[in-house]
Amino acid sequence: MCGICGELRFDGSRPSPVALSKMMESLAPRGPDGTGVVLHDNTAFGHCRLKIIDLSEKARQPMEDPELGLTICFNGCIYNYPELRAELEEKGYRFFSTGDTEVILKAWHAWGEGCVERFHGMFAFVLHERDTGRIVMARDRFGIKPLYLSETPSTLRFASSLPALVAGGDVDTSVDRVALHHYMTFHAIVPPPRTILNGVKKLPPATIRVIEADGAKRDRVYWDPPYERDPALTTLSGEEWRDRVLEALRLAVKRRMVADVPVGVLLSGGVDSSLIVGLLAEAGQTGLMTFSVGFEEAHGEKGDEFVYSDMIAARFGTNHHKIFVPSSDLMDALPGTFQAMSEPMVSYDNVGFYLLSKEVSKHIKVVQSGQGADEVFGGYHWYPPLMSSNDVVSDYAKVFFDRSHERLREQLSPEWTTEEDVSRALVARHLTRPGADTPVDAALRLDSSVMLVDDPVKRVDNMTMAWGLEARVPFLDHELVELAARIPPEEKLKGGGKGVLKDVARQVVPSEVIDRTKGYFPVPQLKYVAGPYLDMVRDALSSQPARERGLFRQEYLDKLYAAPADHITPLRGSALWQVGLLELWLQTHGI
Repeated sequence: MCGICGELRFDGSRPSPVALSKMMESLAPRGPDGTGVVLHDNTAFGHCRLKIIDLSEKARQPMEDPELGLTICFNGCIYNYPELRAELEEKGYRFFSTGDTEVILKAWHAWGEGCVERFHGMFAFVLHERDTGRIVMARDRFGIKPLYLSETPSTLRFASSLPALVAGGDVDTSVDRVALHHYMTFHAIVPPPRTILNGVKKLPPATIRVIEADGAKRDRVYWDPPYERDPALTTLSGEEWRDRVLEALRLAVKRRMVADVPVGVLLSGGVDSSLIVGLLAEAGQTGLMTFSVGFEEAHGEKGDEFVYSDMIAARFGTNHHKIFVPSSDLMDALPGTFQAMSEPMVSYDNVGFYLLSKEVSKHIKVVQSGQGADEVFGGYHWYPPLMSSNDVVSDYAKVFFDRSHERLREQLSPEWTTEEDVSRALVARHLTRPGADTPVDAALRLDSSVMLVDDPVKRVDNMTMAWGLEARVPFLDHELVELAARIPPEEKLKGGGKGVLKDVARQVVPSEVIDRTKGYFPVPQLKYVAGPYLDMVRDALSSQPARERGLFRQEYLDKLYAAPADHITPLRGSALWQVGLLELWLQTHGI
């Protein structure tokens, strides 16, 4: 829901209207239904609106409350805003709109920093206090909604996307060597505050930042659930855990139906999205629109899961839409996919979500999607081996990292290497900090709070919002995740993974969808990088900008060109696609 941007000056100057205009132009696809600008002395806010809740002009943004002296620009949705509004009205607050944006304003005035702990939803907002000059920034618990920052000694700019900040100018666009190490090692994940560029940072999830008028700032992390067993719950049986998860998921799905426009579902045919469809049908939702996408086969690898999505659509009587993408359309869609990426993201299914979102946006403005279930309920293949781990850092790196530090030093040009294995050190800090009972708990916490944020969640936000489509993710309801964090790993990993969630699904959807090999969002043409895809990657890596950057040793690139299919990472990714995508992304955004 929307794109936000702005500029704050700390030197007495006024913000640049030209920079604000360029940022808003870059963000326009995120909010095609209207724009707004507010300037107050040293502060400028811009907003591109996607109308989801309170479709009237009373809810336009940036929103000002002259009585309270507050201005806000906000991206996201507060699902429990009606309950919060009622509570605030009892306190004497008066409302001029019927949406969730104004609730945030009043909530800040009433509860201060504690307001974010009351919000159920996804959000990134920036708020300005007229009387103090104070700025408040906050991001939801899982970073579902992005917030990028660029700073100089006198200026702070923010935006919903990294390319918007680059468009605004005055950004150091050199590549961050540490971030490059993360990208090449930690499966293209660059955790906050870093991005691939030295001049752009991002506010971490579950963080509220207060910036005083003189530029002094402080951060507070407001959510960090324990991955430990609760003594009061140790006697629960598998069936009791199942029932608790089912009730929590029912509530999560119901919460995400709040809208003044219809809400559909991205239906892959897997357990997670099928379960969402089943729970919506169970709740009496009629006329539900569902959407699936598939691609051509390559190297004998199937490119769709239509047999399962068709089964779910028929079972629950949805208004189902199937999108089949021939190879020619896939190639044509790649430039737009690169343009939509706020950061380089190596997963093949970016283009799948991009094309799916293009089609879905012709019919609907809001969808629910199944991201997060694997990270929250233990669905990935690297969790079971960790049950017996005596060295969780090494064992996690062995199954998740794309390459070792030593191998990376042989692939990067010498000036781009780091002495320290910075990616392993980062993962070690997360895996060994207190609050996780077992190695599996530590890995689930890392994946749900770090990997998930800067891979699946970011991918879905970027690709859907490129077409003015809002995606909601019920498996990331924070109360559901708090419950899941307490569940013993044995319950999650039974039955090949996601055991407790599969038990829930058996109450709702056909067993054929559950008892099968885990599926992915397959785009086989990109996995094997042959033909025109190989030409595209080679051209990018041979271009003048790439040669001037000199990130990779030429002998390594020549080895990848000679046999792309021989260089597949442990997570079934193409090493050539990973390398090429980074350069294609940089060039797409004029870097």
